[in-house]
Parts: sequence; structure tokens; C-alpha cells
Amino acid sequence: MELGVFSISLSVKDLAASQAFYEKLGFSVFGGDASQHYLILKNGKTLIGLFQGMFEGNILTFNPGWDENASPLEQFADVRQIEAHLVDQGLALDRKTEAGSSGPGSIALTDPDGNHILIDQHV
Repeated sequence: MELGVFSISLSVKDLAASQAFYEKLGFSVFGGDASQHYLILKNGKTLIGLFQGMFEGNILTFNPGWDENASPLEQFADVRQIEAHLVDQGLALDRKTEAGSSGPGSIALTDPDGNHILIDQHV
């Protein structure tokens, strides 16, 4: 099952310092808003989100319905399909979609090592 475009969401202490660091690695600002304490950086097809003071720890993020340019895909597995598949596999979800909903939605789970995973559909 295709989970969507992947990025890592990093919880950073100093947004400007992190931005400068990742720009030296070849990343450039792709989205976000520094005045709202987050930026999305891109290097080729690789995406990194920098978030200051928004959450603890880092999050593995998947976005069903988007490609790496945040452009909508014509065909994709809806987050509710992914949710049903994960539940069928016996995985416990930390957050589920609203029953009967459609369109944007998200689910969250935690891997055995405590890493947080967000599957966040915007379309």
C-alpha cells in the first residue's frame, strides 16, 4: 500500500540555525512560514520539515494524495483505506479519522521504538 510522499518533521530548537544548516547541505525553502515557526525544505525529491516549539520529538510523515512537489495525484490510497489496512494488520492507532468523513484527514501511530508516524492527507 502506497502511503504517499515521505518527509521527516524535525522538532528544532532554533529555526534559523536549522535552516542555515540544512541549506549548507543543499536544501532550499519549499514552503512553510518562518513567522509561524515552521519551514519545509527540499533537496531533489527529499523533504524535511523544520518545526520550532510545535511538538516534541521527530515525526515520520507521509502525505497520501501528494507528490514531492505538493501537487495532487490523480490516484492514491485514501487515508481511510490506509487506516483500515493498518487496523486489519493489528496495529494500534494513536489517532484515527472521523467515521464517515472524506477528503482531508490524518492518522497517527507509534512504532515499537517510540518513533511517531503521521499519515496526513491534505486533499
